[in-house]
Amino acid sequence: MPQRAEAQPAFDASLLAEEIRGWARELGFQQAGFSRRPLDVAEARLDAWLAAGMHGEMEWMQRHGTRRTRPAELQPGTVTVISVRMDYFRDDQERARALLDHDSRAYVSRYALGRDYHKLMRNRLQKLADRIARAVGAFGYRAFVDSAPVMEKPLAENAGLGWIGKHTNLINRDAGSWFFLGELYTDLDLPADEPEISHCGSCSRCMEVCPTQAIIAPYRLDARRCISYLTIENAGPIPLEFREAIGNRIYGCDDCQLFCPWNKFAQFSAEDDFSPRESLDDAELVDLFAWSEEEFLRKTEGSAIRRIGHERWLRNIAVALGNAKTSAAVIAALESRRDHPSTIVREHVAWALEKHGR
Repeated sequence: MPQRAEAQPAFDASLLAEEIRGWARELGFQQAGFSRRPLDVAEARLDAWLAAGMHGEMEWMQRHGTRRTRPAELQPGTVTVISVRMDYFRDDQERARALLDHDSRAYVSRYALGRDYHKLMRNRLQKLADRIARAVGAFGYRAFVDSAPVMEKPLAENAGLGWIGKHTNLINRDAGSWFFLGELYTDLDLPADEPEISHCGSCSRCMEVCPTQAIIAPYRLDARRCISYLTIENAGPIPLEFREAIGNRIYGCDDCQLFCPWNKFAQFSAEDDFSPRESLDDAELVDLFAWSEEEFLRKTEGSAIRRIGHERWLRNIAVALGNAKTSAAVIAALESRRDHPSTIVREHVAWALEKHGR
């Protein structure tokens, strides 16, 4: 974290805040906001969630204690958190909805279709920090993009970027929820924005459409039931009770966003880096299942998908093939992996073949 210069020039905090919003927009962020409020409520909810074991195998969620909910403990000297959001959706929502549970094609969470957002947004946040430094001199900061114990959604809510919906994603009244979040923890004394309030009302559409009923109550998600957790974070076998409900979702799940009424206001992203790669927005399951490990690593280079590895990739697609329409191509694809070296892959292939009466 750069150190503040001893003789730092004075600045007008309100003016600087507005300039930061403008610089953020110039760098491709759709919005920036400022928060300083304690995350007491978020901390209590997190503690209860962890105590209930709803984080599953994500032990890193409890590893850092209160540093996750108290910014100054994670980054000493933090006074103001600058939260930013960046739209990523580059698809038609009706087309995406029509792809759900398709009888032969794969569904990949829309955020993962293009370039991995972590590096792109970190680079932009660094440029934002550099621009601030040119205006005020050296200052203390640290940039985060889903890369450390940071409560990004409560921070963004406090910064006025949106409210946390019943599905636990952040929703913006003018832009829906198809966006990424990032933060600059700073030692700058900047005016805080007013927190956004919930506008979900009596709507429970996200809860109704969740394939595995992972949203067990408003604002309460059991990750152990969530398809995003099951297909990405979960390293072992996918529980039998969820395999049919997963359908053709081979990496993540978007149902709660695709059917959220607020996403009628979603904005199409101007970032070309978020455009689909390898035709993953409309790919045949049998074609993806045929990728060798070398092909998987090559075709997912620079993608968030690469982190799950080839074994989980095949595991997920085997489940989707089990849910696909029976065809000679599907049976042949599964038979080709029947003797795969991985016990996990073999187990899911056997389940899929049994689903097709083999």
